[in-house]
Amino acid sequence: MSVLTPRPSILSIEPYVGGESKIPGVNRIVKLSSNEGAFGPPPAAMEAYAAIAKDLHRYPDPSSSGLREAIGGRFGLDPARILCGNGSDELLAYLILAYGGEGTELVMSAHGFVMYDLTGRYAGCHVIKVPEKNLTADVDAILAAVGPRTRIVCLANPNNPTGTLLPSSEVRRLRAGLRGDILLVIDAAYAEYVTDPDFDPGQALVDASGNTVMTRTFSKIFGLGGLRLGWAYLPAEVMDILARIRGPFNVNAGAQAAGIAALSEPGWVEKSIAHNAEWRGKLTAALEAVGIKVWPSHGNFILADFATGETAKAADAYLRARGLIVRAMGAYGLGHCLRITIGTSEECTLVAEALAAFMKDG
Repeated sequence: MSVLTPRPSILSIEPYVGGESKIPGVNRIVKLSSNEGAFGPPPAAMEAYAAIAKDLHRYPDPSSSGLREAIGGRFGLDPARILCGNGSDELLAYLILAYGGEGTELVMSAHGFVMYDLTGRYAGCHVIKVPEKNLTADVDAILAAVGPRTRIVCLANPNNPTGTLLPSSEVRRLRAGLRGDILLVIDAAYAEYVTDPDFDPGQALVDASGNTVMTRTFSKIFGLGGLRLGWAYLPAEVMDILARIRGPFNVNAGAQAAGIAALSEPGWVEKSIAHNAEWRGKLTAALEAVGIKVWPSHGNFILADFATGETAKAADAYLRARGLIVRAMGAYGLGHCLRITIGTSEECTLVAEALAAFMKDG
């Protein structure tokens, strides 16, 4: 009997494992494992989502035109060059499948977002992971890793899970050092949380070249992770290519309505940024005070470094026993670290107190 056989690269993929949300036997759970927004979805987004219920029998706008107009208005971008997707993961997949494939290479930093690796393998690319400096993407090392078969370079900025930020000048230097036939994908999922005045999430480079794209998401500061909504800002030529392969109804009606409303919620982004900056600083200081190294972060999370995998595993178990779920980092080659989302003030305090007790108890 013949046996179905997938492409060999598919068998090299380890399925993505999302952040946990339940612990058997524990009733009260504090989930700080998926970098979700501390305040949940904006009230206007919830209202807009509920209002769409009466029209669930209707197909959504296939081009997400209203949402693209809203995004363009909010960020000063041309809606004709905005593509919306079922999470930014879908858009990353479109890009990698369109410009990668068998016989090509995808280059990323060693601790970059794991979906670049998984999707690259799915497309048949040879994925090259480049060593970092102090958990920050190293432009010189990336450029040195580029070869004649390289077609895509993926850069998360700020990076997940390390939280580190590559200065805009370094991102521009990276683009300038790449060949014109190499697509630079700047994944700016955490852009709204960055307070560095020099930071550009990527739109300037998209405008300046025909071979750079920027991806963004509604899953973080806008609190819509459950609806899977992302977007990309693209050169016109890339927009034309992706329009050929995009599913006709890839963004559902509820997500479109909630996204439009979320963008117009008064003060939401400002409140979220202020809270994140305050409690990221407080949680960092609390952990450092009890001897836990914390890497500098520009996202809505911190990376706590316990020096050894054994200690990190013990700390994770200690937190879980108290209903506190954070993210173990073994899948990123950082088994000695735990990534902790900046939640509410109460949630951050609970984590700080639990880890202080852990360090005291040994």
